[in-house]
Amino acid sequence: MRQTRGIDGSAGDVDYGEIGASYARFRQPEPLIAAQIHRALGNAQAVLNVGAGAGSYEPEDREVTAVEPSASMRAQRPAHLVRAIDAVAEDLPFDDDSFDASMASVTVHQWSDLEKGLAEMQRVTRGPTVLLVCDPAQMHEYWLSDYIPEVRENEARRFPAIERLVAALGGNGRIEPVPIPLGCRDGFNEAYYGRPEMFLDPNARLACSSWSLVPEEAVGRFVRTLSRDLESGRWDKEYGHLRTQPFFNGPLRLVIGNPGAVH
Repeated sequence: MRQTRGIDGSAGDVDYGEIGASYARFRQPEPLIAAQIHRALGNAQAVLNVGAGAGSYEPEDREVTAVEPSASMRAQRPAHLVRAIDAVAEDLPFDDDSFDASMASVTVHQWSDLEKGLAEMQRVTRGPTVLLVCDPAQMHEYWLSDYIPEVRENEARRFPAIERLVAALGGNGRIEPVPIPLGCRDGFNEAYYGRPEMFLDPNARLACSSWSLVPEEAVGRFVRTLSRDLESGRWDKEYGHLRTQPFFNGPLRLVIGNPGAVH
């Protein structure tokens, strides 16, 4: 399958040159999620980050090689991180067994050929392959579906089934739930489970690519309805307990292939 890339080099169904300007601001790494990813990487020292974006969750105490096809996202990487290589998951420019571990954070849904991309990650990796993903089967277990189901339907459609990921990793993948803290710094949709006002900020919405794939009229309807329900107290009557709930166990998962010691 030929890889389709956007104007700025983005792979997949959105062009991050158009929507990615706010990612570095709103998609900061959440420390608790970062710690879980880094534990899954084990004692790996040479780590490949595929679909690295602006660098969220890259360990800073290891030797990281980053791959990112979008020029816009590469430009947003902080100066203290390594420069990202312009390449796609399906065609990694590295020799076999080049890295102790590889990782991919909320990116597999953008790949044109999931199995080829994961095969490439495993080809160049001696140890574990760590994927941060969303489980599409759990996507509607969240109040946002009551307000704009189009966003959640898009996300459920785009993310591959967990069983498919495990199969592509050779059938030996283990799955870990990823609890989301109330003050989550990484602005994916579930991060605002107890902070609904954040969804009224268009820049916060666009830092999650699924919002760019729904009609503007649906987004306008959502903003009007949520604004009204926040002002009237209806949202808090239904969901106000979430404002103080420490964690939300949503669809976020780690899928870890070939776990164990690096060899």
